[in-house]
Amino acid sequence: MSKLLILGAGGLGQMVGEVARAAGNWDGVAFLDDAVRGADVAGKCMDYTSLTGEYPEAVAAFGDNRLRLAWTRRLLDAGYRVPSVVHPTAIVSPSAVLGPGCLVLHGAIINTNTVLGAACLVNSGALVDHDNVLEDGVHVNLHATIKAWCHMEPCARTEAATVLYSTRRHIDGVEDHNLEDALFAFKLGETASYVKPFGAGHINDTYAVYMAAQGGDELRYVIQRINTGVFKDPRAVMENIFGVTEYLRRKILARGGDADRETLNYIKTKTGDNYFEDAVGSAWRCYNYIPDSVCIESVTDPMDFYHSAKSFGGFLRALEDYPAGTLHETIEKFHDTRKRLADFDKALERDVKNRARTCREEIAFVQRRRADCAVLMDLLDAGKLPLRVTHNDTKLNNILFDAHTGEALCVIDLDTIMPGLALNDYGDSIRFGASTAAEDEPDVSKVHFDLYLFELYTRGYLEAAGVALTDTEKEYLPWGAKLMTLECGIRFLTDYLQGDTYFKVSRARQNLERCRTQFKLVADMENVWDEMASIVKKYS
Repeated sequence: MSKLLILGAGGLGQMVGEVARAAGNWDGVAFLDDAVRGADVAGKCMDYTSLTGEYPEAVAAFGDNRLRLAWTRRLLDAGYRVPSVVHPTAIVSPSAVLGPGCLVLHGAIINTNTVLGAACLVNSGALVDHDNVLEDGVHVNLHATIKAWCHMEPCARTEAATVLYSTRRHIDGVEDHNLEDALFAFKLGETASYVKPFGAGHINDTYAVYMAAQGGDELRYVIQRINTGVFKDPRAVMENIFGVTEYLRRKILARGGDADRETLNYIKTKTGDNYFEDAVGSAWRCYNYIPDSVCIESVTDPMDFYHSAKSFGGFLRALEDYPAGTLHETIEKFHDTRKRLADFDKALERDVKNRARTCREEIAFVQRRRADCAVLMDLLDAGKLPLRVTHNDTKLNNILFDAHTGEALCVIDLDTIMPGLALNDYGDSIRFGASTAAEDEPDVSKVHFDLYLFELYTRGYLEAAGVALTDTEKEYLPWGAKLMTLECGIRFLTDYLQGDTYFKVSRARQNLERCRTQFKLVADMENVWDEMASIVKKYS
């Protein structure tokens, strides 16, 4: 071993000499200094150019950051190997990167994925946490702490025992400070490339989060602001979601499935919470995006509807043993059609927007079917229908499909997971998917109930969930289809009467148009009621 040449024999130089001796990587040390004299001082600093043969390794140990960095560069240019000098009591992560001439003194800690440029000084007892970048010539002073994700400019320094917190980087597409806070709460802000609105949901604000990847930016995460006007207890919503998705993940792994694609996987905040509450009280949650997946807004290929039936039926069956009573009822009486009727009555009585005069035919449609609204809930109250874990929003577009195979992957949009009736989930799928037109089609003449699609869905649903259903549940499946469609129409009509406060609208009377499509489907179902019952019996 050769001696280590240290430029600067003052206080810091002497400390670095002690560190080098303690490290045991050199056969002693020698100094160059313009003012200090002593047995270990081999000459003046300018002599460095003639000593490369005698001292192949050298470092600069000046307290002034710019001077230390300048001399480090001179040593490199002169052909010296310029090592980092690290005290044995210091802890440096194997994933940390130390540039040439870094000095890490007694008891310092440098954590995971941190990068130090040339000639950085990490003083005694200092802590540099994970994922930091310290540019050339930085000095982290005695017992100072650099929190994660900081970036220190060249030749910057801290005071002793201070704490430096991360300053946020700009993320393209983020203008909302609350969205920015949420990204950093889920540990995405430090590395996100850009963010943009995502999806076409009516209720929550949803954003796609793109991350840098080898082949370019890649969609990795979805972050959502929960509509707390609708979901007033986000804690309960997220407890339900985490409980069910973690249960499903365990079951999928146990049978050897792909748990990263067959269920949504939600992410906790950096403080371990299920969701993040921003400065104005809004709740945010985040989950992994499933690549090579697509949502289908309406039935174009009948087999898509069949695959969705298998998926929702499989969802019910997978959760057959989940204790439904442990779930929170996050929206009280969400699919209690009796309550929806009472809400409608109240909205009609108040008529706060003076709109009842514009929808008298639709109001009469509801009034003629008042008795129907109690059928399923009365059976539940009588103990003839079981309470189950239900999704409560089983539209076709709440299934992710594999973009390559067309197979259904997993159920999404889990806000409304609650205790409920299997017939409601089945019926909501029928009312959305067995229609020949969009939910808000303004031309009702285009809206028809497709009995072929009804049969296709019923077959797939019973194939997947049949053994989990009771005989009474199977018998009343047509009622599930009719009542969920009627209930949804009542909800659209109620919201229209109240001034469009629940469902997002993009044009005048859109909720009324939505109501009309639902009521047209109900009328069509009533016209083929016996055929519906025969189809259910055929696949039961």
